[in-house]
Amino acid sequence: MQFLTRYPIASPKRWFRRDTLKDDGMAGLVLGVESVPDGLASGLLAGVNPVFGLYGYLYGMVGAALFTSTAFMAVQATGAMSIIVADVDLAGRDDPARSLFTLSIVTGLVMILAGLLKLGGFLRFVSNSVMTGFISAVGVNIILGQLDNFTGYAADGGGRIARALDLLTHLWRVDVASVTVGVVTIVLIVALQKTFLGALGLVVAVGVGSTVAAVFGALDRDVTLVADIADVPRSLPFITMPVFGEMFGMLIPAASLAFVGLVQGAGVSAGFPNPDGSEPDVSQDFVGQGAGNIVAGLFQGMPVGGSMSASSLVAGAGAKTRTSLVFAGVTMALVILLLADVVAFVAMPSLAALLIVVGFGTIKPSRVMSVARTGTVPLTVMSITFVLTLVIPLQYSVLVGVGISVLLFVVGQSSRLVTKRLVIHDDGRVEQTDPPPTLPGAEVTVLQPYGALFFATAQTLRDQLPDVVPDSRYAVVILRIRGADDAGATVMDLLRAYAADLREVDGRLVIVTDSDRVARQIRSVIDADLIGPRRIYRSTTFIGEASRRACRDATTWIDERTADDRQEDGTDG
Repeated sequence: MQFLTRYPIASPKRWFRRDTLKDDGMAGLVLGVESVPDGLASGLLAGVNPVFGLYGYLYGMVGAALFTSTAFMAVQATGAMSIIVADVDLAGRDDPARSLFTLSIVTGLVMILAGLLKLGGFLRFVSNSVMTGFISAVGVNIILGQLDNFTGYAADGGGRIARALDLLTHLWRVDVASVTVGVVTIVLIVALQKTFLGALGLVVAVGVGSTVAAVFGALDRDVTLVADIADVPRSLPFITMPVFGEMFGMLIPAASLAFVGLVQGAGVSAGFPNPDGSEPDVSQDFVGQGAGNIVAGLFQGMPVGGSMSASSLVAGAGAKTRTSLVFAGVTMALVILLLADVVAFVAMPSLAALLIVVGFGTIKPSRVMSVARTGTVPLTVMSITFVLTLVIPLQYSVLVGVGISVLLFVVGQSSRLVTKRLVIHDDGRVEQTDPPPTLPGAEVTVLQPYGALFFATAQTLRDQLPDVVPDSRYAVVILRIRGADDAGATVMDLLRAYAADLREVDGRLVIVTDSDRVARQIRSVIDADLIGPRRIYRSTTFIGEASRRACRDATTWIDERTADDRQEDGTDG
């Protein structure tokens, strides 16, 4: 039961409170009404039946609300996820619709696995440069992908950029009626969102644009409607089983969808605190988004993820609890059941106009300029990610972006390692200086590396250690390894080689560490004659105590060796 009590589904009685029911109902009504044209637009953007976008919004949102830790996280299809779906080439499969639902379910399984493995913390390794380039390119892709529906001209070309160029060279072939409907919708969206209507201005704008399309239709200037490309049912879908044989082949696009959804969901977790003061759990939100995808896939919906805009809308509309998301789902269900004919007559240029506005809103010039001013490397990374996202399928560009982030992290960490010498004075003060180029003989040299110790920094550490020369006889190097839970095999090889060099000149390497794991690694990997147990000092709660003890022992050892040498010299004389 401890596992179940973590999730809201285990406490259904807490969902409906008399003191918050009215506020949650109104907020759910606003989100539900706005989600109808938005869901259709997401399906259009993904290149699938727009109704599947509608179902994804409905079932994904309600299904996720049963499990997420962030109360106001609205799980819906996002622009980036829709673009990835559009690049998956579902049309080439035997049953494109069931393949789409299978993709939703596989995406949900990947998200749930990420949540159960507590992988929420790994999102911090995705650099701001990569995400800025990726999101900006997604915005451009959204705009380019809607030009056909906006202009009524089916451009030729193998990609969005090629089709946009074809449109520019055939502007005289655009449909004036479609462009007029699209322009009217854009103007109204921009204008009405600044009025008391707020987000409901989107619904009004699409409705007015569709009315203009109906007027053109009466004048024999037909504009494409939702009904022309899809049948809008008057009922809710039954459960549809996935294509089990296609699940393994869906892993790459599902992983990309999961990554994008989880990154955007993490932004929702950080941006919308829970009204009861509880801390959101990013990994639990992963599980919630995964559950939403599985429910969406079973009920003929496209993949979904945490939506910043929808979450902002429901919170801004006065929601008090997650129950508002259930009311939003009920509102969408009633629209589908009672107003299917109205939905069918929504004009495609109006939906395209809505998406174009979303695309422009996705591009944040201030973030782009902030990254550009940071330095040449972040600017280069952002530019590479931006170009790749435009020219290759999005599911691969996401993975490339993650790879660039990891590589950037590794390179950055390896260049930040700095080793300093600590000189402990008799009065207790500790002086920090640069290490000497070569080790002085019969002296104790305390070295402190600052930065991460792993395979990429091993060579940097070796380059910063003083060289062992014949004059380094009886030198003792005390290496302080603090804040490292795992030194790794490459670092162990470095320590073994450096200890061997010291042994050649009758010196020794001593380790001071605060990590049980590092101490065990040294004892199990490195021979005792190089770094024995007595040369590994464990840090205490008092900073510097273990290092001072190691210095005293090393000084005593050096004094004994030099005294023996003096005695031998006297005997020989």
